[in-house]
Amino acid sequence: MKNITKSLIALFAVLAISCSSDDVEHRPVIIAGDAPVMSAPEGANSYVLAVEQASNQAERFVWTSANFRQDVAINYEVQLGLVGNNFKNSRSLGSVIGANQLSVSVETLNSSVLALGGLPFEVGQFEVRIKASVNNAFEALYSNVATISITPYTTETPKLWMPGGYQLASGYGENFAHTTAAQLKSLAYGNTKFEGYVYIANDITSTDNGFKFSTQENWDGTNYGAGATPTTVSPTGANITATAGYYRVKVDTNPEALSLNMTQTTWGIIGNSTPGGWENSTPMTYDPATKKWWIVVALTAQSAPDNGWKFRANNSWDINLGDAVLNATDGILSEGGSNIGIATAGTYRIELDLSNPRDYKYTIVRQ
Repeated sequence: MKNITKSLIALFAVLAISCSSDDVEHRPVIIAGDAPVMSAPEGANSYVLAVEQASNQAERFVWTSANFRQDVAINYEVQLGLVGNNFKNSRSLGSVIGANQLSVSVETLNSSVLALGGLPFEVGQFEVRIKASVNNAFEALYSNVATISITPYTTETPKLWMPGGYQLASGYGENFAHTTAAQLKSLAYGNTKFEGYVYIANDITSTDNGFKFSTQENWDGTNYGAGATPTTVSPTGANITATAGYYRVKVDTNPEALSLNMTQTTWGIIGNSTPGGWENSTPMTYDPATKKWWIVVALTAQSAPDNGWKFRANNSWDINLGDAVLNATDGILSEGGSNIGIATAGTYRIELDLSNPRDYKYTIVRQ
């Protein structure tokens, strides 16, 4: 009887040891495998990307299968990095499971290049490779590296930020804070002529409280200050001063121009729908909290384009804004645009929003 008991105890001990070591014995055995080999692109390829071809294929990346020595589903990822950066902060161009090729669009390649710091319309050097992975139990395998040249594009229109000591009092956040400063906008990428509107609540008589025009949303880019005359700017100039007012600001950063034009404005509405007819503007009021001009006014029914009303500055025709589309009231304005018609006479609240550079809008609501 004692022998039977001892045998049972021994058997349970063996089972216990077997169970406790089961996790170790059944873990995946990590064995070095064969990395994929990328065959396309071979290297030294050059890509000049264009927005008109955004949906087209930029490249079809092709590689051989990796081998992890086990029957597993392999994920392949195409990685893009800066030359010489060892794929630090690399961007993924896409991934597939079990396949040996991936088509990458112009738009995808372009956005990845820009995210890596590539400059629009300037050629840059980049590296691509294939990453093969299974799960956390297997170390990833990497293909050969191909070096390629890419010239990206951008659809973003350049801006200038206007940080300065006017901001807090004028409704633009903390003084000298780029993120909330007034902005100017160019016509298109590569165009050096910028425009925008800004409200300056108090006279700026000291350069310590003046402002500059920054090419980036920080101080790391070019910061244009006062030039040799009040109508010029300089990349090495001191802060610019100004008297209080609501300004249309124009800056040309072309090195041969470096010009500055600040026109102080007050706004009103004009037209045979308005109380002043075509002779005198009916003045509007500026609200610093909303950054909009507004008026509540009685308007008569008039049909555009020959009749109606529009916005103008300084009771003069030098600066006037009308609807960008004939016979429309879509709220989008353009300089010198069409008259705005009034279908039904009545009292209306009109608001003019010039706070977004080159994206000027209005609203008109019957009261």
